[in-house]
Amino acid sequence: MTNLASSRILDFKTSIAQRAFVADGAMGTMLYSRGVFINRCFDELNLTAPQMIADVHREYAVAGAAILESNTFGANRARLQSFGLAEKVDAINRVGVALARQASDAASGEPPFVAGAMGPLGHRLEPIGSISRQQAHEIFREQAESLCSAGVDLLILETFTDLAELHEAVLAARQAAGPDMAIIAQVALSDTGDVIGGTPVIEFIRQANLWPVDVVGFNCSVGPKTTLEALEAVAAYSKKPLSAIPNAGLPALVEGRHIYLSSPEYMAQYARRMLQAGARIIGGCCGTTPEHIKLMVSETRSLQPQRSASVFVKTPENSSVQTLDPIPLAAKSKLGAKLAAGTFVTFVEILPPRGTDASREIAGAKLCFDYGIDCINVPDGPRASARLSAVVTCHLIQREVGIETVNHFCCRDRNILGIQSELLGSHSLGVNNLICITGDPPRMGIYPEATAVFDVDSIGLVKIAHGLNKGLDIGGSALGSQTSLVIGVGANPGALNLDEEIHRLRQKVDSGAEYIVTQPVFDLTLLERFLARISDFRIPVICGIWPLTSYRNAEFMVNELRAPVPIDYMTRIRTAETADEARNIGIAIAREMVQQAQPMVQGVQLSAPFGRYQMALDVAQAIE
Repeated sequence: MTNLASSRILDFKTSIAQRAFVADGAMGTMLYSRGVFINRCFDELNLTAPQMIADVHREYAVAGAAILESNTFGANRARLQSFGLAEKVDAINRVGVALARQASDAASGEPPFVAGAMGPLGHRLEPIGSISRQQAHEIFREQAESLCSAGVDLLILETFTDLAELHEAVLAARQAAGPDMAIIAQVALSDTGDVIGGTPVIEFIRQANLWPVDVVGFNCSVGPKTTLEALEAVAAYSKKPLSAIPNAGLPALVEGRHIYLSSPEYMAQYARRMLQAGARIIGGCCGTTPEHIKLMVSETRSLQPQRSASVFVKTPENSSVQTLDPIPLAAKSKLGAKLAAGTFVTFVEILPPRGTDASREIAGAKLCFDYGIDCINVPDGPRASARLSAVVTCHLIQREVGIETVNHFCCRDRNILGIQSELLGSHSLGVNNLICITGDPPRMGIYPEATAVFDVDSIGLVKIAHGLNKGLDIGGSALGSQTSLVIGVGANPGALNLDEEIHRLRQKVDSGAEYIVTQPVFDLTLLERFLARISDFRIPVICGIWPLTSYRNAEFMVNELRAPVPIDYMTRIRTAETADEARNIGIAIAREMVQQAQPMVQGVQLSAPFGRYQMALDVAQAIE
């Protein structure tokens, strides 16, 4: 094994403890779409149609896959025997690895890891079948030796349904690969969520915990929903990183062809949930294409800070570095003083301009200041759009109007060095009020090809800001001075997974958050439930209120932003006969919500839909 290969193996094993990976998608699906008959030996195409295989690998590399699987799933002696190819085991596996490596080496940026794919034998083991454990072991070892000698970075044993067979494959692969090689062991699931052979998934995990493998998980057979449910069921039991590589749903027979109907967008949303459930490797099996993988990569980038969420600031042990006492909340800003005093506060959200002219936004802020609004809340690149810098917009508004601003600070576009520099700059400009957010992934905006950074998420950002408030950079070194940042965070009372939302919010508060601003709330029963859930770690809560502008706007909130709107509100605004009447109904509803929410929270953030600042001020009239 070359030194380069050895370093890549070590690199993968080190990285899997720090970050999540997206593997490639289906090989068979891509070959099928190119006209290869389903009964053909797909592995043999490594020798007879190498360019076709190389092209598929290249497409997945371009889509952003961090792991490319060799086209060797069925390249073991038992399977190849049925095609009269048993004597070509070594050649097929070696060329399969070379074709994947070729695509990896040609990839721009960080080259993908090359994984040697190994599937089951296609024959049952004794006593049900005719193949003994020893025979199975030798067959698996033969393939693993070919893959390892060809220079793979890891081995993936996938789509197994019999744990006895998988265990034999694991032992053979480990014997062939040695102790350093990373090995992933995956089983296929039935639609009930058990291993297809009938073994409960928790039993699989308990056994795999004792095996010499590095990652365990699920692939093939079922779609993302069942895979996610299995992942959630075993997360607390696994002592090893988890993988989740589902099909693009179940196949449907359309005009004689098997078509997988799960869209790339659907798979990408489940990719996000799998990552949140703890998966370290995600990807796609049957039916998935480079387009599926491309969107899954985008989702992973938006959540990749989970590998760095542990970023924190501390003074190194036995160090003479002195931590400064944070400045009291009341002394940090006017907003801080009001939050500390329990005064009810009102924000109005004003988006930064798309160009360099902020005169309209400044005029809107002046209107709000004259009305008595406490702060202007300025989002940072909302919906992954390119706008004037949020901190610059905040500075201009404070300088020209005299009203305090709240700077949304987004992790998406900055590494940890840039984050620290910009937070120090924000403090120096007198823009001390923050809302720390992870940020929308680029795919949500008009520049889906843009690269997301996400060194940390909102939790890591809070830790960095809290450290700067104590006079420390992220490495624990003294700055010689300290910031006085008022640290706010976001939360969604209507989150689909409220348990996860509460868990992350608690982490934010523990990391130094000083107030919470919620997503727009329309159903106040959700707000009540949310407040009850955070009662033991509650800090000031600012409730987001969005005056609806039309029935279509209400549908957008429900279907695209996942913000539940009560039926009676939907009915009321649907009855509007004109646009003006719809806006007036939206304002009336928002006023009612403000009046009902005011006793429960310490402030409201009023949105100004489509730059209609007067709508926000009309809603503010309801504040007592």
